[in-house]
Amino acid sequence: MPTYPTGVECHGGKLRLWFIYRGVRVRESLGAPDTPKNRKVAGELRASISYAIKIGTFNYAAQFPQSPNLKRFGFVKPDVTLDEIADRWLELKKMEITKNALSRYISYLKISMDIIGRDKPVDSISNEDILLVRKELLTGYQLCGVNQLNRSAKKGRTVRTVNVYMNCLGSMLRFAATNGYIEKSPLDGVDPLRKSRAEPDPLTKEEYLRLLNTCPSEQIRNLWILAVNTGMRHGEICALAWEDIDLKNWTITVSRNIAIKGHFTPPKTECGNRTITLTQAAIQALKSQMAYTRMGKQHQIDVHLREFGRTRTDECTFVFVPRLTARNGKGGNWYAPGSFGATWNEILKRAGIRHRRAYESRHTFACWALSAGANPNFISSQMGHTSAQMVYSVYGKWMADNNTNQMDILNANFGGNAPPMPQSNSQ
Repeated sequence: MPTYPTGVECHGGKLRLWFIYRGVRVRESLGAPDTPKNRKVAGELRASISYAIKIGTFNYAAQFPQSPNLKRFGFVKPDVTLDEIADRWLELKKMEITKNALSRYISYLKISMDIIGRDKPVDSISNEDILLVRKELLTGYQLCGVNQLNRSAKKGRTVRTVNVYMNCLGSMLRFAATNGYIEKSPLDGVDPLRKSRAEPDPLTKEEYLRLLNTCPSEQIRNLWILAVNTGMRHGEICALAWEDIDLKNWTITVSRNIAIKGHFTPPKTECGNRTITLTQAAIQALKSQMAYTRMGKQHQIDVHLREFGRTRTDECTFVFVPRLTARNGKGGNWYAPGSFGATWNEILKRAGIRHRRAYESRHTFACWALSAGANPNFISSQMGHTSAQMVYSVYGKWMADNNTNQMDILNANFGGNAPPMPQSNSQ
């Protein structure tokens, strides 16, 4: 039976020290094999640590820089820069977010770190540094050198966008605090900036007709008719294939999205996997588009699923093919969201219509459907919302506009026979 110096023990075949620090017994693994020579060296190390603790010169973080006990005693891991923390956090974050989200996080952190200083030790970042980042993002800046900002050179970001940047930066700094790189996040106590609710800005019927009449090709016209008449997300339309369309019942099964070029994923949310019932205008647009792409080339594409590392292969004959209308004849086999939105901007400009985000095509569908008296729950399922609450909160104004007709509906239908109870409540 081997003998061990005081404070030295074997754990899993490796040597471990125990000692009393600040009145608490702690253990630290040395990672060294349990041999007579190593036991002697470990005993000497333990004696030196005990002596340093006694005279008040022991530096826990320097002696055991990777110890989980550092956070327990309020120490931080030394000499770690902001850039290094960002690399570590993003590497671990890859497993839980999409490729598109990862690229956005990288962009948010790059810009934020350029303002603070990439090589600045993370434990020296102050609450003031965080407030400076927020101020510069709001007012506008451009880097002219190392931490040299030209505040008039770049347009400031919106409050909504700045809050997104700060949320990303805060998540990274909380990671640093949790893992002992800093004592606490300097973003603690920094509240999100107040922002006003962005109201939907749908097209009017007259603007919609002008937009269609200005489309440079039949395919572009069909594309925007489908967008406005279904409320589909643009990435879902880019990834739409004829294999997803029931040409007998005229429905679309949404099971794919594309957020960045060449990278297919499931829809934005689980509720985004849905079946859309098509309006007559959408049906006519698809019938028109059939002549261009229905018998086109079928592609095998990889869809990156939500579970990390898993993919599925879909066979897709894409409904909208940009190379058919590309001026140089070199367009791709399916649209990317960026080029998709560019067609919207061009058409608005040519038609003399006040500029709006391309996403307003989705808002237009919701607002028109509500104005027509459609059930909010039906609209929610068509658009792939998690619940009808989104429809109530975002489009409540258009629902209120219908209140004048409600008494007419009640008077016309309220005096007759009582409706049958739902099956589950009829007993």
